[in-house]
Amino acid sequence: MLDPVKLWTVIIGLGVGSYALRFTFLGIVGDRPMPAWLLRHLRYTAVAILPALVAPQVVWPAATGGAADLPRMSAAFVTLAVGLITKNVLAAVFSGAATLLGLLYLAA
Repeated sequence: MLDPVKLWTVIIGLGVGSYALRFTFLGIVGDRPMPAWLLRHLRYTAVAILPALVAPQVVWPAATGGAADLPRMSAAFVTLAVGLITKNVLAAVFSGAATLLGLLYLAA
């Protein structure tokens, strides 16, 4: 069991830190135009976050005890290929999901 004082100290500290980070962009910089180079870099933030969230689940999946397996690697490859060919996010996601489900069904 955690000490309640430590727990609330961490919760309040994280809340203050989160507020300070958001205030930096919205409160201080929010009413000023941002430089073109910064806007250009911010455009790639969303593109970088999704692979960073998905890659560990493909390479070290918890379902297999951290060992890479063929269904997940194949689904990732199909998703990447369909996304590059069609430039359609939904088509890529659904084709990857269908590949994963189909290969997991065949493997079972």
